Amino acid sequence: MCGITGVFDTRSTSEIDRNLLHRMNETLTHRGPDEGEVYVESGLGLGHRRLSIMDVSSGQQPLFNEDGSVVVVFNGEIYNFQKLVGELTALGHRFRTHCDTEVIVHAWEEWGERCVERFSGMFAFGVWDRNRQTLFMARDRLGIKPFYYTLLDNGLFLFASELKALLVHPDFDKTFDHRAIEDYFAYGYIPEPKTIFKNAFKLNPGHLLSLQRGQQTVQSREYWDIPFTPHGSLSEEEAAEELILRLRNAVDSHLMSEVPLGAFLSGGVDSSAVVAMMGGLMKEPVNTCSIAFADPAFDESDYARLVAERYQTRHFTEQVKQDDFDLIDRLAALYDEPFADSSAIPTYRVCELARKRVTVALSGDGGDENFAGYRRYRWHMIEERLRSKLPLGLRKPLFGLLGSVYPKADWAPKFLRAKTTFESLARDSVEGYFHSVSILDNKLRMQLFTRDFYRDLQGYRAVEVLRDYADKSPTKDALSLIQYLDMKTYLVGDILTKVDRASMAHSLEVRVPLLDHELVEWVSGLPASMKLRQQEGKYILKRSLEPYLPNEVLYRNKMGFSVPLASWFRGPLRERVRTALLGNTLAGTGIFDMGFIKKMLDQHQSGRRDYSAPIWTLLMFEAFLRNILSMGNMSYTGQDKKVA
Repeated sequence: MCGITGVFDTRSTSEIDRNLLHRMNETLTHRGPDEGEVYVESGLGLGHRRLSIMDVSSGQQPLFNEDGSVVVVFNGEIYNFQKLVGELTALGHRFRTHCDTEVIVHAWEEWGERCVERFSGMFAFGVWDRNRQTLFMARDRLGIKPFYYTLLDNGLFLFASELKALLVHPDFDKTFDHRAIEDYFAYGYIPEPKTIFKNAFKLNPGHLLSLQRGQQTVQSREYWDIPFTPHGSLSEEEAAEELILRLRNAVDSHLMSEVPLGAFLSGGVDSSAVVAMMGGLMKEPVNTCSIAFADPAFDESDYARLVAERYQTRHFTEQVKQDDFDLIDRLAALYDEPFADSSAIPTYRVCELARKRVTVALSGDGGDENFAGYRRYRWHMIEERLRSKLPLGLRKPLFGLLGSVYPKADWAPKFLRAKTTFESLARDSVEGYFHSVSILDNKLRMQLFTRDFYRDLQGYRAVEVLRDYADKSPTKDALSLIQYLDMKTYLVGDILTKVDRASMAHSLEVRVPLLDHELVEWVSGLPASMKLRQQEGKYILKRSLEPYLPNEVLYRNKMGFSVPLASWFRGPLRERVRTALLGNTLAGTGIFDMGFIKKMLDQHQSGRRDYSAPIWTLLMFEAFLRNILSMGNMSYTGQDKKVA
């Protein structure tokens, strides 16, 4: 696992500032503490920080082909590289190393842009071909590895694994994108391809980008999408049997390593499934790591212990403090843009624990999206059945009225909290799902933002992110559609981003076998009834795992990886939150109605309402602002001071 960065002059062959490139590269040292190199030629500079996993002795980057005309910087793993080495060797290519990186340069020489279709793995890379005067870049199919880029006014194209490397460049435009702020307060993260900065972008998963000198525009192209192509007739028994075979093969392909390897074991179905497969594949006991919580409402460590004992793993558990909120400012620096998933705290801690034992860890991320494991999927399908009974023209006024008059009851059991359901039923399917996943719904965001800010949005609303993906979705099945939406937004923008930054903060490589693209393709073709059966999510996955895992692990209520925000904000963080949110940092932006923020705080801290999620979202935005302002040359509006 590594960090990459690059500078390409799209207009000329001007000299690249080597010292500046070095400073950009050094911001990524945490991603690759073992080695760091930069390469510069006319009009081009490439930087790389290395965390040695494969071919430790000779896998240094930037890495060249035989005559030095093609060079690559690469972050990730190509799991099928040995097969590709054999194929490329037969075609006449000569390899000098035993690492997967070298496959990329030769695959580019042989197949051009279509080389990415041959790679199985997680990757983000940049290839410079001097003979073609082309810079070719790509990101893996599911977005496991990050890739950021920007085109400066002076024609310099910059790319990097993290935004912090781009921010080092003195000409980087730090103007905020107001649409990204609207997205953030709806989703809790900023969905691809936007970033918090107006002129910086994330390369979408499954996309490639090719630039030639003299090219004036930057336009990415999609090379892969989740197919959701239905299989032929397949019985449950056949599906369960094939699923285990494919799951075992996916895990097996992710075990290649020349350094210590282990797994996260939360006690949930997905991580337990990965450990079960590892236990049958590895000769040595698996190293497993878990986080425990003192509050039993958040603690899954007993279930993790059941799996660890069954597979006789070397199991390590550490308890997270209930007041483990000192990471707030650290998280703001890690993510470089606002990020409001509070489970980033325990994720950071489990990565910290794992790095004490291993350099590579396998995780169960992706199982909920693949197999329909989220509770919100069940509620959405119930709502879909109700939507099908009445046309939108009748539902909108009827349920809109009920939603407006029904009291908000955060304290009540979920089945009594009908207000959100009524509000969702008054919408179409996509907007209804958006309403269910929003941290601040449309009404709350309208109250939170000032009129001037809403005017600057020019009618843009965050639901458009989901609508755009729904319009191009390869499936119209109600359940498959929201799985597709989550894989394009929540999975990459939240889950994978969280794990990447938390793991890289500790120089730990995390691999996600449940997101092996061939496994994802096959699972997407299973009928929805095999994923969500009545109220049982992950139906076929759980059934297939019955011989491998105890029922106490497979068939229990999902807990999630949460922290007790509501009690924090009423107790130990009470004054800290008020000082942060009612201080000058947020007030100075002109974005927020400070009176409404105070009202939210008062109602939450009095116990009348639960605004913990919106408060955390604001707290992380405030921490981001302080972090970015500390870098200098910034105004509260996000404009460079020289322009503002």
